[in-house]
Amino acid sequence: MSFIDYRETIKEGDTAIVFLGHESMFPVKVQHGGKTQTKYGVIRHSTDLIGKQYGSKVTCSKGGWVYILHPTPELWTLNLPHRTQILYSTDISLITMMLELKPGSIVCESGTGSGSLSHAIIRTIAPTGHLYTVEFHQQRAEKAIEEFEEHKVGHLVTVKNQDVCKNGFGITHLADAVFLDIPSPWEAIGHAKSALKCEGGRICSFSPCIEQVQRTCLALEEHGFAECNTLEILLRVYNVRTISLPVPDLGKGIGGNARAESDKGSPSDQGASSAGLQQGNAQFKSGVPPREMVGHTGYLTFATKSLF
Repeated sequence: MSFIDYRETIKEGDTAIVFLGHESMFPVKVQHGGKTQTKYGVIRHSTDLIGKQYGSKVTCSKGGWVYILHPTPELWTLNLPHRTQILYSTDISLITMMLELKPGSIVCESGTGSGSLSHAIIRTIAPTGHLYTVEFHQQRAEKAIEEFEEHKVGHLVTVKNQDVCKNGFGITHLADAVFLDIPSPWEAIGHAKSALKCEGGRICSFSPCIEQVQRTCLALEEHGFAECNTLEILLRVYNVRTISLPVPDLGKGIGGNARAESDKGSPSDQGASSAGLQQGNAQFKSGVPPREMVGHTGYLTFATKSLF
């Protein structure tokens, strides 16, 4: 099993996603003789998982059932063990696009954290790219190395345990893009510039506070970066419902005179005419005010290394 190469069947040692519903899923490491408890009963790895195809519907001991899914960076983001606050797919998709990542790209990242963005970057730059990720906290760095090896992507990433603000990324004029998610990104702008290739390159900094953004933008300008801009992503969830609206009366048509004559008829005729007008309704889809508003996550600042 690899997060970048899809495989049909489940094997021992794989990380699989047990899907109970859209709001309920979790990862499990498949082991011979292992058991996993769910609200629908027990899943026995040897008989229920190993050798089965990903996407299979598995019946638990109590009669309920679950789906076993192949892991992806998106599913891992929703199910990973949180060692830090993480970026979700909404932010990750914009970062991937704005940094212009593609297969073969060389990317520097700090800090690694829980590895949510790291897995998405690795999937994007595979099979010939490489990720250099720096984590200040030793235990988090060691855990990240362990997860990358377990997910069969260790050959595409180098994890370093150091202070990026003091020691940089360990590479010079090689990276196509740099991503910073640290408390004081302005202190690492000089190292980011050194890591970026001479012919240009993109940088992105994520900060939760606007004061951090202001200091980072000043540092980017001082180091000669161009096209500096800051974006904020807010996710709004709308309910879409079907409503019935009357068809508008745009004036008398060809049969306008006949309709006028019929309006002068008996009350019973007028009632029938009103019923006919009521039937002239149409169904529309309408978005109603959001049922929930996801809170502010942070600001994404992008810039391009000047060619001169």
